[in-house]
Parts: sequence; C-alpha cells; structure tokens
Amino acid sequence: MSIQWFPGHMHKARLEIQSVLPKVDVVIEVLDARIPYSSENPMLAELRGDKPCLKVLAKSDLADDAMTDVWISHFEESEGVRAHAVTTEDVPTIRRLKHIVAKMVPHRAGKTITAMIVGIPNVGKSTIINFLANRKIAKTGNTPAVTQQQQRVNIGDSVALLDTPGVLWPNVHNVNSGYRLGLVGSIKDTAMDYADIGFFGARYLAANYPERLMQRYDLDSVPGTDLELIEAIGRRRGCLGKNNMVDIDRASRILVNDIRGGELGRLTLETPELMRREQVQTAKVIAEKEEASKEKDAKRKKRFRDKQRAQRKSREMR
Repeated sequence: MSIQWFPGHMHKARLEIQSVLPKVDVVIEVLDARIPYSSENPMLAELRGDKPCLKVLAKSDLADDAMTDVWISHFEESEGVRAHAVTTEDVPTIRRLKHIVAKMVPHRAGKTITAMIVGIPNVGKSTIINFLANRKIAKTGNTPAVTQQQQRVNIGDSVALLDTPGVLWPNVHNVNSGYRLGLVGSIKDTAMDYADIGFFGARYLAANYPERLMQRYDLDSVPGTDLELIEAIGRRRGCLGKNNMVDIDRASRILVNDIRGGELGRLTLETPELMRREQVQTAKVIAEKEEASKEKDAKRKKRFRDKQRAQRKSREMR
C-alpha cells in the first residue's frame, strides 16, 4: 500500500515551521507510544537541526510498558534529546513537561522560553496543550488534521507554546510505517485500504501477541496466515455475506478498530531494532527510486535531443 497524503495546509505548515524555528528554544515532538518510530516525522527532524528536543510519547496507556521504557532509552542516547511518556489519565505528569523544558535550556532562566510543539495528525497534541495550559485552547478531535493553523499559547511558568498543525511528510517511503500509521488512526480512512491495514495488523499480532488474539476473538489457536486469521475473526463476529463467505473488509475494520481502541490490551507495534532494519531497507528503496528517476530523466532528454536532431536534419534536406 502506497500512502501519499499531503494536503495544502500541511505544505503551508511546513513553511511556517521553517520560518519561526530561529525564534524557538525547544522543540516538543509528540509521538504515539505505540509507534514511536513511524510517528516520528523525518521532515521535522531535518527542520529541527540541533535544537533541544523533548520527545513526548503520548497514549502510553495503550502501549506496552516495557517497550516504552526501551524507546525512551533509545531516544535519550541522542545529544540534546529527552523523552517522557504521558497519558491523559495522568494530568500532573503532562503538566510537569514544562518544567522539563525549562531544564533543557538553563541559559534561558528568568526569560520566556518559546517551545514549538509538533506532531503527526491524531497523536493527541491538542489534548496535551489544553492540559499544559489548564484550559481549553486547542481544538481536539479523534480524526487526523483537526488543527489547521499555527497559534501561540502562554502556558505559564514563563513558557510559551507555538502550536502547529499535525504534519505528515509527502511520501511514506517505508510501507510498514504507512501500515502502522493507518493502524493507529493517523491517516484518514479515505487515504488507506482497511483490508491492507488489517492484513498487516494480523501478521504482526500473530507473531508478537498471539495470546491476545486468541483471548479477544475466542480462538483455540492462531491461524497460519493473515487471511485465515481475518476470516476467523470475521466468523466470530458474524461478518458473513452471500454463500456464508466472510466479508474481509468488515472483519478487517473490526481488527483495526480493536487495535485503535486498546481492546487487545497494551500493544507496541515496533522496536528500535526493527526500526534500524527498516531504515536500511527504506534507504535502499529511496536510492532505487532516485536512480530510476535519473534514468527516466536521461531517457526523456535523449528523446528530446534525438527529436531536435531529426528536425534539423529534415530542415537541411529541404
């Protein structure tokens, strides 16, 4: 599944982020604790440069506790980066984030600290802002792309937040990251295929959380293939159509919605080790695409030159 979702307001947001970054002291990047790698925007990392960065792993109550600790350790290996897990069930922890921000820029003591808060769509950024400010400022919603313009929010303790729209990058080159973004609801349903997402989720859960599947869907064992698993879920949930055939789309939607809602328990859908392997694969894919693009461009130029020569020769013969 190829995901390309880059609405106009996101392009505008990228330009706005780039223009105000020189005035920013700290970048707060909100990630989904279930997919810390796939929800980390490489475009934002490129724009941020060496600005201090606080990685906030939101929705940690839906993620595997042990893996969240692994991800925090991984992020804090990078210079100038701190990481902290939060959940909307623990508001005091969210409000302590501004004190962590202040400690990251001790040279700004006694002055107003400007922190830019960024994150992909539907990661819970607006909810975090409202808790930090102790009042409803940012519009919240359970669908991607609710915030569509930049705003400055004073959250007290000499910290001002620059809120930005949720920004996805133009192309999700790592197809697995695209699937994970779809699984947690960071991509609009109109930009993805539920069956594709369901098959990916089925494969991952069968390999990593088989007991959750058996418990949730009352299965004696986990079927051998993703299709068989989706069919088993469909039969258990009554997703049957003509000739008693399973409606794959309906069964896939059930699995995806159960993952999003935490009905299968606390899940983390990637690890730092998996990330490193996929980064190597993705770099290869990008290099191959660039090479193919160069070859295509060279062929177009050759056709143009050949056409020009043929036209000159035709004129000379006349």
